[in-house]
Amino acid sequence: MKLAIRSTLFVLVLTVLLGGAYPAAVTAVARAFWKDQADGSFVTAGGRVVGSSLIGQGFKNPGYLHPRPSAAGKDGYDATASGGTNLGPTSADLVKAVEAAVAAARTDRPGETGPVPADLVTTSASGLDPHLSPDAALWQALRIAKARGVTEDQVAEVIRRHVEPRTLGLFGEPRVNVLLTNLDLDRSLPAAR
Repeated sequence: MKLAIRSTLFVLVLTVLLGGAYPAAVTAVARAFWKDQADGSFVTAGGRVVGSSLIGQGFKNPGYLHPRPSAAGKDGYDATASGGTNLGPTSADLVKAVEAAVAAARTDRPGETGPVPADLVTTSASGLDPHLSPDAALWQALRIAKARGVTEDQVAEVIRRHVEPRTLGLFGEPRVNVLLTNLDLDRSLPAAR
């Protein structure tokens, strides 16, 4: 009986400490030093929240950067169902999906014979990656320019403004945040009405 009481107390104390006190302390420290990130890194435009700079979302309009393909949820970009396809390199389904994505990406640059940037045709592990490589973003500049009635160079200039360097100069690769770039495209190069 002593063992059962001790075990129950042990579980209760650890539940309170690790399930309540510790998360509350970590949240308090995060909000004190990194409030924006702790609150979700929300992005606002026109006085309303339009997304998070850390969670990818789908853009279909030809006047915007399109993100990486997503396997998160039934229609993609579902933050409640984050995940990749889990298809291996020998999967026929993966080959078909990549071939379809390559064909779609080639419509952005008719006549281009070079390789399509890999992040335009493959999903990320989470399915919610908010970034593209600079090459993948610039690949789409011609389509965006045509849709907005501006030059490709003007679109490329906006994209280049949003290239983020490696973290601390060492980690990761240069990247472009799709949502932030699309908001800047709307401010800098509004689509012709």
